[in-house]
Amino acid sequence: MKDETSVSRAGYLRESYHYFHLRDTAGQELDFHFHEFDKIVLLLSGRVDYTVEGSTYALKSWSVLLIKHHTIHRALIDKSEPYERIIIYLDGKYFARSMPEARLTDCFDQADRSGRHLLLPTERQRRAIEAVLSAYEEAAEDSGFGAEALRESFIIQLLIYIGRMTAASSGETAESQYDPKIRRVLSYINENLGRELSVEQLAEQAYLSKYHFMRLFKAQTGSSVHSYVRQKRLLHAARLIREGMTVGKAAAESGFGDYSAFHRAFRESFGISPGSLKK
Repeated sequence: MKDETSVSRAGYLRESYHYFHLRDTAGQELDFHFHEFDKIVLLLSGRVDYTVEGSTYALKSWSVLLIKHHTIHRALIDKSEPYERIIIYLDGKYFARSMPEARLTDCFDQADRSGRHLLLPTERQRRAIEAVLSAYEEAAEDSGFGAEALRESFIIQLLIYIGRMTAASSGETAESQYDPKIRRVLSYINENLGRELSVEQLAEQAYLSKYHFMRLFKAQTGSSVHSYVRQKRLLHAARLIREGMTVGKAAAESGFGDYSAFHRAFRESFGISPGSLKK
């Protein structure tokens, strides 16, 4: 995240889910970005660190990374080793509508609330996940009666397994490699997006001098304080607009005092105007 515009929206999802099984020696390296859909990353082999909202996780074999929509993240890939992973994009609203009582995507909300995005399955959980993914990939070659429904049933099984891991906390949850002072500041930002968030105020939350705080924040998140706050405010405004709030009120609720500056920043970040998003 080199400057204010380096966080970007990446990719679109036009179906209920999309499944990728990728093998290469480099992977697709993107700068900090976010998606409009939920995302599961399951490492099979290789070395990769994922930074999610300021927390950095060293993925282990069969670890499960949960990235909720609108969550800023980036992968740092060690190109010296083959990198194999399964990535699944999910339309959470689709699964919420189709099986509301199952709460299949609650695991993403829990990861977002707790700040713990990485799950390390037990051996038994790993075998269950491996079996359902193998069944899905075998069904991917099937074009017979009910093939699409069969494949979707395996995705639902996977979400159930992950949901049980999250709810019961039976799998080992991995601590992220972040400084507690920065985690405190990130939580404060999320809870106060409509208020003034100056560097001086945030440095006080971290109990650090302004310049020490700025250096530590940049090292931990890859972003300047100003860029991070600006992007979080834009994401918050976009969510409020989609939920039905007027554009002007959403801008104000997200901490933008100047509407023209908000409109310009919104278009730069999302590629559309706030009014178009509302429509």
